[in-house]
Amino acid sequence: MHAKGRLAATSLLLHELWEFARDSTAERRQQRYGDMDYDWEQRVNTTAGTVGWRTRLLGVFHSPYQPTEPALFHEMMAALPIHFPEFTFIDIGSGKGRTLLMASEYPFKKIVGIELLSELDHAAKKNILGYKSPTQQCATIEAVCADARQFDLPDEPLVLYLFNPLPEAALHEFIARLDKSLAKSPRALWIVYHNPLLEPAFASSPLLMRAGATPQYALYRTVETVAGL
Repeated sequence: MHAKGRLAATSLLLHELWEFARDSTAERRQQRYGDMDYDWEQRVNTTAGTVGWRTRLLGVFHSPYQPTEPALFHEMMAALPIHFPEFTFIDIGSGKGRTLLMASEYPFKKIVGIELLSELDHAAKKNILGYKSPTQQCATIEAVCADARQFDLPDEPLVLYLFNPLPEAALHEFIARLDKSLAKSPRALWIVYHNPLLEPAFASSPLLMRAGATPQYALYRTVETVAGL
C-alpha cells in the first residue's frame, strides 16, 4: 500500500474509533434506543441500544449494527416482482434478527440469517424462538453464526438482503463467491442492497444487473441467461 493509501486508511480508522468513543457516551446511548418502537410492538430485542461495547467495537472494523426500519423494509419487499413462495430469503449480516422476523410476514420458502458476531447471533436466535405474530406467513427461520464470505449459498432461487454489512474488500470477496455459485448453479436471484454505499462493487459481476434504485436502496438481479427467465 502506498503512503497516501496508508494515511487514508489510518485516518478512516481513527475517525471510526472516535465515533465509537462518542457512541459510548450517555447521550449517544439514549439516542440508540430510538429504534425501540418495533421491539415494544413485537416483544422482541432488536434494538442497537443494548449491544455490548465489545460487539460495537468489532463493528468499527466490520459494520456497525443498525436494525432496518420496518416501513422501509416493506417498501423494499414491495419492489420485488417475484412469487415469494419460490424464494429463500437470506439476510447477510442479520444482526439481532429484526429483518428475519419482518421477512416472515411474507410467504418465503425459507428464511436464513448469516451473522458473524456471536452476541448478535445469540440475540437473533432468542428473538426467533419468542416471535409470535398472527400475520406471520413463514415459520421456517434459521440464524447461522458464520462469515458470509465462506457461507455456501443454497442452489435455489434466492433473495439476498444486505444492509451495507461488509467493508469494501469483503464485499468484493462475497460477490466473487456469489458469481462462482451462480455459474455453477444458474438460478433466479435478487439482491436488495439497503444503504448502498459500496454499490460500485457490484459492477464487477458479469452475472448481475441493476434492476432499480432509490436513495435508500438498490436492486440487483441475475441476468436473464443465468436466471433462466
